[in-house]
Amino acid sequence: MFTTLLAAESSPVLTVVLSIVFAIVGIAAGFFIGFIVHKRNVEKKIGDTNQYVNKMVSDAKAEAKTLKKEAILESKEEIQKERAEADREMRERRTEVQRAEQRVQQKEESLDKKEAALDKKIETIEQQKADLDAKNKEVSSKLEEVSQAKDKMVAELEKIAQMTKDEAKAQLVAAIEDEAKKDAVKTVREIEAQAKEDAQKKAQEIVTLAIQRCAVDQAGEITASVVALPNDDMKGRIIGREGRNIRALENATGVDLIIDDTPEAVVVSSFDPVRREIARLSLEKLISDGRIHAARIEETVAKVKKEVENTIKEAGESAMFEAGVFGLHPDLVKILGRLKYRTSYGQNVLKHSLEVSYLAGVMASELGADVAIAKRGGLLHDIGKAVDHEVEGTHVSIGADLAKKYKESKEVIHCIAAHHNDIEPQTVEAILVQCADAISGSRPGARRESIENYVKRLEKLEEIANAHKGVEKSYAIQAGREIRIMVKPEEVDDAQTLFLAKEIAKEIESEMEYPGQIKVNVVREMRNIEYAK
Repeated sequence: MFTTLLAAESSPVLTVVLSIVFAIVGIAAGFFIGFIVHKRNVEKKIGDTNQYVNKMVSDAKAEAKTLKKEAILESKEEIQKERAEADREMRERRTEVQRAEQRVQQKEESLDKKEAALDKKIETIEQQKADLDAKNKEVSSKLEEVSQAKDKMVAELEKIAQMTKDEAKAQLVAAIEDEAKKDAVKTVREIEAQAKEDAQKKAQEIVTLAIQRCAVDQAGEITASVVALPNDDMKGRIIGREGRNIRALENATGVDLIIDDTPEAVVVSSFDPVRREIARLSLEKLISDGRIHAARIEETVAKVKKEVENTIKEAGESAMFEAGVFGLHPDLVKILGRLKYRTSYGQNVLKHSLEVSYLAGVMASELGADVAIAKRGGLLHDIGKAVDHEVEGTHVSIGADLAKKYKESKEVIHCIAAHHNDIEPQTVEAILVQCADAISGSRPGARRESIENYVKRLEKLEEIANAHKGVEKSYAIQAGREIRIMVKPEEVDDAQTLFLAKEIAKEIESEMEYPGQIKVNVVREMRNIEYAK
């Protein structure tokens, strides 16, 4: 009908209008259909997205549960490990505590034993003091008896008409003086003999124990070292062209090389034992290597110096640990190690210092003194000898200054300063170091001295003895360890021999220096000769 209407009423305007309407309707329908299709597509995508998201969430939850379980398991394993470690540390600490308790218990037992021994010594000393007091009372009573005898004799002499009062008094005084002197000498000898017997026995025990626990090798004192050569042609290579090699070696080491007619030998001479050792080792390395020229000499000497420095440090540390002395300043340890190359009267000073440390420590332990101070003072008492060729002063003053510089205690410094009586020893430890030094230096085989000094010491001993009135002749025997003095019996009686021996011993102590002790033996011999005719 619509087509018929168009055909019936066809006109150009109407046709255009209808075309526009149909176009609009078609477009609207297209948009509507497109919107519906798009909406469905969007709803489908949203559904797919929601499904994917839900799946991801469920997967994430499952993975989270898995991770949680793994974390819990790992935490439990870590806790178990830490608990096992804590148990192990607890057991170790418990073991250490038990060991510490055992050590403390052992120390307590040791202290109890030492305390008991000290009490016993105190009782012995008190008993000796009581005996001495009793003997003093006995002497006093004898003096009273002498006084009474004097009064009685005066009364009897007054009755004698042939003698004046003054003459009788003079005779009486002379007789009483002789009698009192003899009684006093007899009593003094008895007391001294008893005291010496007790003191000698105890001293022998302590010194024997100390020496028994200490034994070291001794090295000879030398100022020159001999280096063996493979052949005499090596001397020319050491000297070098126009003496270049020998000058380079002497300048680098500070020693003198003596190349003479001695077959297959070169002498290295120096007052400094460390320099001498460096030169000896350097020369041996150069001879072994075969390349001897100025550059090689300087290189070798530099290497050897480092080796010797390490050796010195190791020697100092070894001595420190061997003596049981710890906490020394590193520089002081190096100075101590230098004593390895220092000798005194044929005795190696480092070995001697260790020996003194041992002896002083043992004696301090026996006497209840401070063992640590005694051992430390004994180890460092000759430290000044390591640098006495570089610093002015005696080795005692140098050693004390070094100890002050490196913050050693006052007690140790005092032991060093007093070990040769440069100052009066004020502590038991200082006296023990002094005694240990004398024992180490005077024991047989420890030292040797030059013939010249030996002869001078013997002559001085006899000179001191012969200077006293009444001495007929004297003999230094036992390598100067004893002086035997023969007196004139008509000028010196038995009582005077005791005082004469004491006077000579005091003069020897004040005028001479010697290791150990010297026995003064005064002999009085009376001979009466008659002839039967």
